[in-house]
Amino acid sequence: MYQTKKLIILDADGTTIDAYPAIEAAFAQHGMTLGEEKSFQKRHHLFKYLGGLKEFPSIIKKNLRKKARKKIVDSLTDVYRTEARLYTGIPEMIQSLLAAPDIVVGLVTRNVTNEPLDTLRMLFARHGIDVDQFDFFDHVPLSEGKTAQFRLIRERFQINPARAYACGDEHKDFHAAIGSGMHPFMVSYGFEDHDRLVEKFAIPDEVISRSPAALRQRIWHAFDIPAPDVQALKIATPSRRTNTRTAGS
Repeated sequence: MYQTKKLIILDADGTTIDAYPAIEAAFAQHGMTLGEEKSFQKRHHLFKYLGGLKEFPSIIKKNLRKKARKKIVDSLTDVYRTEARLYTGIPEMIQSLLAAPDIVVGLVTRNVTNEPLDTLRMLFARHGIDVDQFDFFDHVPLSEGKTAQFRLIRERFQINPARAYACGDEHKDFHAAIGSGMHPFMVSYGFEDHDRLVEKFAIPDEVISRSPAALRQRIWHAFDIPAPDVQALKIATPSRRTNTRTAGS
């Protein structure tokens, strides 16, 4: 038997978190330059895999050996915990979702910083968001896909697939959503740009938001949430939700 609630699974890097400046700052600490963000979006994910791929300059390949990778991840962790930001308007979007009693809200991430859930907890807290207000807050190792986790979450909360949504900025996020019976909210301002998503991976343009503002409007419309009063959200959210998060789901 399904609940009457809806479900939304948020993504972290490249969807809610403006990851590129953080990655750029971390690599700069080691004398490396990532290049223009547009070019970065057309490559495979340096941030996700930290591997020496052929597209990268020799200075990056040299520094992506095992010991150097650890130093880069350490730097990235520090930047995320102290400087990295959510995209403009995303905190208000999340607060509005948390304030809605009929929506199950949570986040699934493959973030590669040290102790990633603690790292993201600090990042979100700097934007006034307590991740303990999420119904779930999970990390998926790079060796695993998101599809099984998405399905597990939907089944645990007994959500009708027709009322379940998942966000993402990579083609793999799209396939994880479809593969688990959910509707995808895709964005093209993160790790993969619009042309790559549409032309290479045949993701429908209709499901892609080109900006955080567009994603926010699309989500509010889908969940029948009127553009909220930001100050009212900050007051109402903590008192209107009961944390039902189960760690390690």
